[in-house]
Amino acid sequence: MEDNLIHPSNSRVEVAQSNAFIATFELSPAGSGPLDGLCFGVKDLIDVAGWKTGCGNPTWYDSHPAAVANAVCVEQLLQAGARCVGKTILDELAFSLLGQNHFYGTPLNPRAPDRVPGGSSSGSASAVACGLVDFALATDTSGSVRVPASNCGVWGFRPSHGFISLAGVNPLAPTFDTIGVLARSADVLAEAALVLLSVASVPATKPGRIHVIKEAFALVDADVQQALLEPVRRLQNHFGARAREASVTELGTDELALATWSNTYCIIQWAEIKSCLGAWIAAAKPEFGPDIAASFNLVNQLDRRRVAAALQQRERYSQSLHDFLKPGDLVCMPTTPALAPRKGDAPPRSSSGSGYYPRLLALTSLAGIGRLPQVSLPVADLAGVPVGLSLLARHGQDAFLLETAKSLAGLFE
Repeated sequence: MEDNLIHPSNSRVEVAQSNAFIATFELSPAGSGPLDGLCFGVKDLIDVAGWKTGCGNPTWYDSHPAAVANAVCVEQLLQAGARCVGKTILDELAFSLLGQNHFYGTPLNPRAPDRVPGGSSSGSASAVACGLVDFALATDTSGSVRVPASNCGVWGFRPSHGFISLAGVNPLAPTFDTIGVLARSADVLAEAALVLLSVASVPATKPGRIHVIKEAFALVDADVQQALLEPVRRLQNHFGARAREASVTELGTDELALATWSNTYCIIQWAEIKSCLGAWIAAAKPEFGPDIAASFNLVNQLDRRRVAAALQQRERYSQSLHDFLKPGDLVCMPTTPALAPRKGDAPPRSSSGSGYYPRLLALTSLAGIGRLPQVSLPVADLAGVPVGLSLLARHGQDAFLLETAKSLAGLFE
């Protein structure tokens, strides 16, 4: 790792201590705009001209050439006045939500150093949380922005699917892949995200109904439920009668369990991962860390005859969500079901329905299935360990969601 990163003067952690970066460098702004004076890191799944995109795996790095152009999202940020200072570590091929890389190590979670930062955008979240950058580019397929944001106590945004260019970003599961942002404040989050969305800030709009999904809160550990009681109470008091408890049955399924959403999600995701990465894996025969190898084993076991039915179910759920959520509506739910796991104590991907991964995917799959924008807000902590709360909006209402999140930032201070 290089050590020439120029970072904000008020950073609290040195670059080497953070282990957030796979490479550091200076890429000057290409223009001037709303991001003047800000610096950012880029997840090493995203192309930066002249640098290899390593995707968190040494075999991938060795078998691919350097990028010949910046990813479109990087170009947008440079044109808006931001300065790029390096590429950040990620979980191998972006296929994990933990943040532990077998080859490059675990980026620091400065709020809870004995716990994982969350993945796969681990280095991006760490760089932000450590104060090394103002914001960071990341990707989110099944929670790779939202989970690290919650674990590290920073702001995280996943956009409506298809609203931010993925050109120059290595695919994992294309119909779920998105470019997201992690930031140290709601203001910076919104500024960077609006640049990527190519829209101006929208006037403050009074939200409609706020649907607090009871089954989502029932999924989380008792201590996390307790930590979220006060933030949710403040939210309900702020919105008054517009805040209501809602059931997942209203969102498009007759089932009371969010597991029906995550099961559908996993079938489609695994099929797309096999289609995107299977040929390279078969030809290159890369070494994977044990956790990632286990995940790819699940992909290989998928009966692809299930995919067509899953795609049909996704469209039914997505349409039901779109019909249920009116312009200005919000969904409120926990970002994660538990505190960040301790380092070296990673829960297995194939654990039972009550395990960490199934409950996590039950929460994160809602935005994936519905193509919805989501913001994770750092609202609480439990014995110093961060806890995030999420707000989701109707598909395409990204600017409204970002402005709403900004307006609520002071509510949780």
